[in-house]
Amino acid sequence: MSDETSLDPTDWEAFRTNAHAALDVAISHMETRKQSPVWQPVPAEVKQSLRAQLPRSGEDAEVLNARIARDFLPFGVGNTHARFFGWVHGSGTPEGLIPEMFAAAMNANLGGRDHVANEVEKQVIDWCVEIFSFPKTAGGLIVSGTSMATLIALKAAREKHGGLDLRKGGVTSAAAQLVGYTSQQAHSCIARSFDILGLGQDALRSIPTDAAFQMDTDALHAAIRQDLAAGLQPFCLIGTAGTVNVGSIDPLDELADIAQEFGLWLHVDGAFGALAVLSEKLKPRLKGIERANSLAFDFHKWMHVNYDAGFVLTRDDEDQRRAFSERPEYLEGATRGLAAGNPWFCEYGPELSRGFRALKVWYHMSRFGLDRLGAKISENCDQAGALADVIAQTDGLELLAPVSLNIACFRVVRDGLGEAALDQLNSEIVVELQEKGLAAPSTTRINGKLAIRVNITNHRTQISDLKFLVENIVALGDALS
Repeated sequence: MSDETSLDPTDWEAFRTNAHAALDVAISHMETRKQSPVWQPVPAEVKQSLRAQLPRSGEDAEVLNARIARDFLPFGVGNTHARFFGWVHGSGTPEGLIPEMFAAAMNANLGGRDHVANEVEKQVIDWCVEIFSFPKTAGGLIVSGTSMATLIALKAAREKHGGLDLRKGGVTSAAAQLVGYTSQQAHSCIARSFDILGLGQDALRSIPTDAAFQMDTDALHAAIRQDLAAGLQPFCLIGTAGTVNVGSIDPLDELADIAQEFGLWLHVDGAFGALAVLSEKLKPRLKGIERANSLAFDFHKWMHVNYDAGFVLTRDDEDQRRAFSERPEYLEGATRGLAAGNPWFCEYGPELSRGFRALKVWYHMSRFGLDRLGAKISENCDQAGALADVIAQTDGLELLAPVSLNIACFRVVRDGLGEAALDQLNSEIVVELQEKGLAAPSTTRINGKLAIRVNITNHRTQISDLKFLVENIVALGDALS
């Protein structure tokens, strides 16, 4: 047994030197990010290098670090750049490097047991309960993102209304078919959750929206009454705080009234928009969110925590625990020792092994403070409003939806071009912007028309970046048309 070794460094000083050098490279990359293209395609030779055979023997750390700096860092999705406007990606911060290092050093598993990492997550949970004015019975869980948070919340809702027998007998054991309601603007993760939970996507009613892209509550009432008359069991209503297409906010207080009227579980998908409560200017528009039975949102979007970090908040944490708790003999708890700390986080979701995401969330909130983070949210919305004003004043540009929060949807228009040609023109403009590394908006469809979609969940974006974007869109529109 004399040749037993670990994977620890044999020369700690050499490791320290190499680690410091790697950290310097990472910081320099972030410091100079705006001087490089927003996005650039991965070169063919880099892709080919990632088709290598299994690494049977180890590689020198300095060689690996140099390869990452050369082949990986320049070819990310682009969301750390000030002119990344695509989809709803958070932009992260250089400060995020620090808690990630400490989390790696601890290598904690937050599935359960009695250790400090779980206490950190409990602190974050308590803060979220306070942020959203939920009652003291509330609880939650840090997860990968809103998709997982939605799945957890809707499973709690399913068992709350369909009964705990569903955990053994499945949805076929329910007394009546369970059905839910959300708007036509809702995120696809809701329908996916209905699929995964065995409810089926057909059990999710897609309610029309009004001119402001908010759920039509008259149509909602009619749909619920129709299902009741058909002998079905309505069990949940899902509102959206910040729709992915245009950033609209459903009338949450009115939805809470309807949920109370019909005895429904109210879930709010607030992937990015829920955190607008941190802005005193925007918080009144989210009135009613505090009445929800559950809420899903992401720290890695508008709070700028590095990926990935989402959250599910449940009004009564026992509803969530009953939907998931499973403690076989090898996970038996104790009142003392390492197996204490009950209940364990693995009782609140599907994961037993859970990384220390809580540390970077705790660090980020502690480091920047909620007032500063809320101010950046307000600023992004002001920037989107300013962009809408520029669009309205620019010949050849057409705003396709009202700017509700931080998203502007518009297009280039040219005389003599039909709808199909305009769609093709605007699609090509977006691709050209991306491939030239100038900016990275995305596209969507608004009332059937292809739109250039500019989402601003980016603390680095400045008005000058938006003017640069518009100037290049106009120039490309002229050149391509």
